[in-house]
Formats: sequence, structure tokens, C-alpha cells
Amino acid sequence: MKTATQLLIIDPQNDFCDVPAAYRPVDPLTGAAVAPALPVAGAHADMQRTAAFIRAAGAALDDITITLDSHHRIDIAHPTFWQRAGAADVAPFTAITAAQLRAGEFAPRDPAALPRTLAYLDALESRGRYTLMVWPVHCEIGTWGHGVHADVRAAYNQWEERGLRGVRKVTKGENPWTEHYSAIQAEVPDADDERTQLNAALLATLDRAATLFIAGEASSHCVRATTEHIVANLPGGRPERVVLLTDCMSPVGGFEAQHAAFLDEMRARGVRLMSSTEAAALLAAS
Repeated sequence: MKTATQLLIIDPQNDFCDVPAAYRPVDPLTGAAVAPALPVAGAHADMQRTAAFIRAAGAALDDITITLDSHHRIDIAHPTFWQRAGAADVAPFTAITAAQLRAGEFAPRDPAALPRTLAYLDALESRGRYTLMVWPVHCEIGTWGHGVHADVRAAYNQWEERGLRGVRKVTKGENPWTEHYSAIQAEVPDADDERTQLNAALLATLDRAATLFIAGEASSHCVRATTEHIVANLPGGRPERVVLLTDCMSPVGGFEAQHAAFLDEMRARGVRLMSSTEAAALLAAS
């Protein structure tokens, strides 16, 4: 059965948003305001526009899916996993290659993890999509940073209550041995972990859409990887069904070129690009 109009919001989470002080709770252990771990410049405004789109177009939205980046503290893409030669810490935003690991420039803190780590880096690099990046510990399960941006949550809660239907939540990233930018599958799927493999159930749900709007963070990484996998794997094809809400996503700082390349590639493949206000007007006119 077709679900005519769907909205997919990728990782609209506090840790990715440059939220102002009023949006940040106080840590009861330190008395200091909690800070987002990996804020994307412009993401707070993106999420406010996403919330406005839900409010404006809610009557025309038949389904909403939200993905949630969901990590443990010890993860192959976190500093807690790594050390430099001499046991020095590894700073966030450090890229690590298999060659550097073989040379002893970097090593997992747990020596027993070395064989699996090296096998992972070899497999990751053979795919040609990403080099392993050490990100700040982010979207740790159970933390404020893992939660959804307040404006987006308020907007979709209203949509749920008016329609007596639920927003679908899809988690990704729980496996600490592989990076999981895309909600469709991990960068290196783990044969022993179904959660890292192609998410056929999610694809089947999205395939019911006549129009699939996509928003979220960050356009250089998780939005890009998820959209690429959707376009490549939707059972029914027809990428022209996919609409990127370009004012509801921003790139990680320093990855603006990847953002631009992503939009160009998707446009070339038939995906439509428009602002959230243009999309709301389109739905209102239909």
C-alpha cells in the first residue's frame, strides 16, 4: 500500500545542533550547562525550519521517520578507543589509516583489538567512501545529546497527537566496531550483526512513498550516506520521488566540498532539491 507523502529526518539530535544556551540543560554533577558534542554550524536553524515544515505540511504528511545516531562510549570512531605511540591521547577529528596503524603511529588502547581493528580499516578503505575519522564522543545512548532537538520533537509530537499515529524511530551505530553514517547500512557491515546490514524493512517503508522529503544532519556525512543508499537501493527506483530539503541540513565544518558534491550528484541522479517553504507550498497546492 502506498503512503503518499513521507518525511525522513536524519539524526536531528542535540549533539549535532549548535543550540543556544536556552536549549542546554544544566549538568547536576558540575553545575555547568551541557554542551553539544559535535555541533554543526547552522543546525539549530535547520531544525527550526524542519519543525516549521512539519507544522505547515503536517496534514499532508502521511508518515514520519526519524533516525537516531546511537553510540556507546567505547567505539572505533571515538577517542576512547585509540592511543598514539607512547600511549598519548588521540584528539577528535583525527583521521587514521590502515598504513598508520601498521606503522605503529596509532593503536587501539586494548592490544587484543588490533587484529580486528586492522581488518576493519582495510575493509573500510577498500570501499573507497571514507577514511576512519575519530569524532568526539557523541550521541552516547542515554544522554541529552542523544535526544531529539526540542523544536522538532514538539512539532512531531503535535503531528502524532492530531493524527493518533506514531513517528517511526530507527537507531543506528550501536555496534562499536563499524562506522554507521547511513541509516540503511553500516560502512562495513558485520556478518554477525543484522543491525549493521542492509535495512530492508526501512527501505520497504520508504519505498511506499510517492514523495519522500529528507532533512537532517549532517549533509556531509549521515544525510549524504543515507540518501545515497536510499537512491541506490529503493526497490521501486524512481529517485525523482526523493526531495532534499536543502535549508534543513548543513555540513560538518571543513566538509563543505563534500556537501556540495553530494547535492550535485543527487541532482544529476534525478533527486529534487528545494527549500522547506517551497516544499510546504507544493503540498498545499496539491
